[in-house]
Amino acid sequence: MATLADLFRSVVDARPNATALVSGDLTYSYMSLFQAVKALADQLQARGIQRLGLCGDNTPGWVIADLACLSANVVCVPVPPFFSAEQKAHLIRAAGLQALLWSNATVGLEALSDGVSLSWLDASTEVVDLPTGTAKITFTSGSTGLPRGVCLSQAHLAATACALKDRLRAHAGRSHLCILPLATLLENVAGLYLPLLLGSTVRVEPLAALGMSGSSGVDASRLAAAVNHWRPESLILVPELARLLVQQAERGALQTDRFRFLAVGGGKVASALLARAHALGLPLFEGYGLSECGSVVALNTPADNRPGTAGRSLDHVEVRVDEQRRILIRGNTFLGYLGAAVPQSSWLDTGDLGSLSDDGFLTVDGRSKNLLITSFGRNISPEWLESELIQTLGAQQALVFGDGEARPRALIYGLHTDSPEALQRLAAVCHQLNDRLPDYARLSHIYRLVAPLSAAGGHLTANGRLMRHRIHTDLPRLIANSDPMSLILPITPINPITPRGTTMAFFDRLQTETAQARIHVTGAPVVQAVQQGRMTLQGYTWFLTQAFHHVKHTVPLMMACGGRLPERLEGVRKALVEYIEEEYGHHEWILDDLQACGEDREERRASQPDLSIELMVAYLYHQIDRGNPAAFFGMVQVLEGTSIELATPLAQQIQQQLQLPDKAFSYLYSHGELDQGHFEFFRDLMNSITDPDDQQAIIDSARVVYRLYGDMLHRIPLPASETAQQKETDHAAA
Repeated sequence: MATLADLFRSVVDARPNATALVSGDLTYSYMSLFQAVKALADQLQARGIQRLGLCGDNTPGWVIADLACLSANVVCVPVPPFFSAEQKAHLIRAAGLQALLWSNATVGLEALSDGVSLSWLDASTEVVDLPTGTAKITFTSGSTGLPRGVCLSQAHLAATACALKDRLRAHAGRSHLCILPLATLLENVAGLYLPLLLGSTVRVEPLAALGMSGSSGVDASRLAAAVNHWRPESLILVPELARLLVQQAERGALQTDRFRFLAVGGGKVASALLARAHALGLPLFEGYGLSECGSVVALNTPADNRPGTAGRSLDHVEVRVDEQRRILIRGNTFLGYLGAAVPQSSWLDTGDLGSLSDDGFLTVDGRSKNLLITSFGRNISPEWLESELIQTLGAQQALVFGDGEARPRALIYGLHTDSPEALQRLAAVCHQLNDRLPDYARLSHIYRLVAPLSAAGGHLTANGRLMRHRIHTDLPRLIANSDPMSLILPITPINPITPRGTTMAFFDRLQTETAQARIHVTGAPVVQAVQQGRMTLQGYTWFLTQAFHHVKHTVPLMMACGGRLPERLEGVRKALVEYIEEEYGHHEWILDDLQACGEDREERRASQPDLSIELMVAYLYHQIDRGNPAAFFGMVQVLEGTSIELATPLAQQIQQQLQLPDKAFSYLYSHGELDQGHFEFFRDLMNSITDPDDQQAIIDSARVVYRLYGDMLHRIPLPASETAQQKETDHAAA
């Protein structure tokens, strides 16, 4: 079979003047790209390089270097930009690299050509044996701390690209924008080789220009703006990016008329997301693959689509599902893992479970082992992170979960923090742990269990191993019954500097800089009282009354804010219009709840708010009128964030304790669910605010509102705890 270099040359001969590659104002025709590739290939051969790493951002230099390695028969090892320093060092050692190519000019390196620089490595680097025919070694994102290399041949890569070409010839479009790192095999094969074999145009731009940072950081509004600007006909997405773009399209922020094919893979894809996309006219189609098979095994297309499945397998592979529901693949698989024995079986066990319909549509149900795959397509071994939590924090037990989520989360037991100060120290250690982990493995939440996982509870085996399936089934209950103080630990990277020297997104900064203030809310006695079964009807109706007194001001505050916003924040004003439409009348829901609890709604309407709520509302009006109107969004940060963390789990427990009907909880239940979507919208909105004064006004306002809203929660009337009652009894007896 012809090599990729041969196939590329045939397209050059047929379309020499057609545009092959663009970046910014730079354009390469197929012929000029071929000439740049040949010049670099000649230099690599002249230097005797046999194995090198390919580093850097998505630039023309990266494309040229990758194609030059294929042409010169140099083993190419892409270095993912999101790998930690330890992982990169492991990659260099394991592959026995002689040199590194950088896809952008770097001071101190030997400049070659077309934005490519060379860095020689220590000549004593150990020479490693590679499977015969190895052309590329792709390192997985690292299901453990040390990723492993997958050895692929030119024939393997060419077969995958040609099979994709046959399947997508009528659908792929004439222009493709790479939004995943080119070091990601999926983008490398399907986003670079495939369009070039089709004679299409590939656009590469620095990832920061697309709103991307690391492996899992993305500014959705900036990504949508970039896509609107360059108007590609095809994209390759992981589930999280697909979700964000669908969300942007629903808000009218993403133009949908030009797309011909949007592929999504690398993790679980919700059927509802596909339906939302198609309703918007977004041609989003799910596929399935793994590095060992060139990243693509099966794919849905506009002409052959069955939502809920990964589509039919490509023609160059054979797929079957055995009696244990294991997905097995034969026909175009890898040469072997770096440093391991060559596979003996012709069938590759993918480690995935699924089913195959009679007409060939593959459904993937999940992992056969414990591996987590985030919604960004990153593989994580939970055991790895669990050992880090136990060693770093001193926890007695740890369980990491989050398959299909943007970030992993954890349950831990054995850490006692009896004060806000102790909790802050724990949070600092968690930040330090996150900072040294690869960014895709950083934890978003840590829930502290109040009782250990046990064999008696069905969560451990007799010899103490975690029964993960049973624990995952019980996660909602375990989280709801966890220490309330644990809910305030959304972990964000402690280092706010991205690889390109820009600051962290404002939403992340807002979360980080208000974490201490948030403790006053989540540490209110009412949270623990509810979990101990000490909530009373009086306490619940008092809380609802205070909620009424601040929620009735939500729409007036938004209207006042919208009227005071400067023209430069017109996009924020537009967002307020959407907020107003959704929030109007919610204070009446609270009166309905109060009436269902036996209260007189008109009497509650005429009641006076607690001083804390009166001060909170007055403060916000004052900031809008006399200060910076953006301060209003500090309240949104507090109330919607608190709803997500506390509303639904606490409402369920209160209802069970007080035996009240569902109609007494319309406010809490609706806001716990409604604010999930609101908060994603709020995240994007905050990231669009770039003025430092506006940002500081929001941070300052959030801190004040956390204090005042927390004061209200601290004043909810509660019966004394059993411990307090016992102390009173002992005192009286004395």
